[in-house]
Amino acid sequence: MMIPLLVIVAAGVMLALWAMGVYNTLVRLRNAVKNAWSQIDVQLKRRHDLIPNLVETAKGYMQHERQTLESVVQARNLARGASGVGEQSKAESGLSQALNNFFVVVEQYPDLKANQNFLQIQEELTSTENRIGFARQAYNDAVMTFNNKVEMFPGNLVAGAFSFPKAEFFEIENAAERDVPKVSFS
Repeated sequence: MMIPLLVIVAAGVMLALWAMGVYNTLVRLRNAVKNAWSQIDVQLKRRHDLIPNLVETAKGYMQHERQTLESVVQARNLARGASGVGEQSKAESGLSQALNNFFVVVEQYPDLKANQNFLQIQEELTSTENRIGFARQAYNDAVMTFNNKVEMFPGNLVAGAFSFPKAEFFEIENAAERDVPKVSFS
């Protein structure tokens, strides 16, 4: 009579330990996703901070391109106000498109392209775009690991019991928006 009771208690303890291990793994992976997102956020803030300097430098040379400059500022403001991964992703794609249009127009202003301040900001913006790309890759890797744990058996049992939702990928929706702003030093 005592042995079956001990077996049941031991099985219950083992099940509880397993559930705690899976729960802790899910928490660790969720925190990794949050950390990866914060790295993207830092780079996006840096990008947003560079744009006013870029526009201000270009204003003196591009007085007839007011609409282009305003579209960059408007896209930047939308991106700064976006919240959540999906909305942020969409707003950043719009900002990338506005910057691409801006740099196409800049090609018509050789004096602006030769301005040292403008060149320095362009270089910083290009560097920031590369950092965003690396941070986005790290974030999406963390999301994939987390989502695999949430969706695969037996982790899905614990994830469902403790309401761990899937994380959202930081994706670029339009293939044309995948291009980073081109910087030309010629």
